[in-house]
Amino acid sequence: MRLLFTATLAAALAASTSAQDKKGTTVEWGGMKSTTPADWKEEAPTSKLRMGQFKLPKAEGDPEDGELALFKTPGGGSIQDNLARQEKKFEIPSGKKPEDVIKTEKLKLGDKDAVYQDIQGTYLKKFPPFDPNAKITKVPDYRQLYVIFEVKEGEGTVLYSMTLLGPEKTVEKHKKAFDEWLKNFK
Repeated sequence: MRLLFTATLAAALAASTSAQDKKGTTVEWGGMKSTTPADWKEEAPTSKLRMGQFKLPKAEGDPEDGELALFKTPGGGSIQDNLARQEKKFEIPSGKKPEDVIKTEKLKLGDKDAVYQDIQGTYLKKFPPFDPNAKITKVPDYRQLYVIFEVKEGEGTVLYSMTLLGPEKTVEKHKKAFDEWLKNFK
C-alpha cells in the first residue's frame, strides 16, 4: 500500500512538473509581459548587465545551444549606435554584401516602436565582451536576432534590447517561436 501511494505521488508530481514545463516562463521586459516557449530553459544571467537569460536547444548537427539574453540599459547610446555595435560583432561572409546578411525592420512590440535586426555570418566572439584586449575567436555560420526599443523613464531614456544568438540552424529552428513570442508582448 505504501509503495502504491509513493508511486501515485511520484506520478502526480511528474505530471505537475510536466504541465509547468509546457507553459514556459513569463518574462517581464520593458513594462510588458510574454510567456516563452516551453523548451526555452531559463538560466541565471551570466552578467550584471543581463535582466534575463535562456538556453534554446540546439538544432540537429549544430555544435551548441542558442542563447537569448535580455537587457535594460540606461544611457546606452542611440538605437542606431546599438545596431551598428551589433553589426561589428560579425564578419560578413566572403562574396556577400552587408545587405545580403543584415536585415533590419521596424516592428510594433506591444505599444512600443522597436527595431528588429537579423544578422548572419562569422561571429567575432570575445570574452569578456567589453574588454578591448580580449581574444577574438571567429565562429562561422552564426546568426543573431536583435530587438531594441527605447522608453522614457523619469528624466531620461532607457534602452531595452534582446539578442538571440547561436549557430544558424539553431536560430532558424527557434525563429518562428521567437517571432510569435515577440508578438505576444503586451
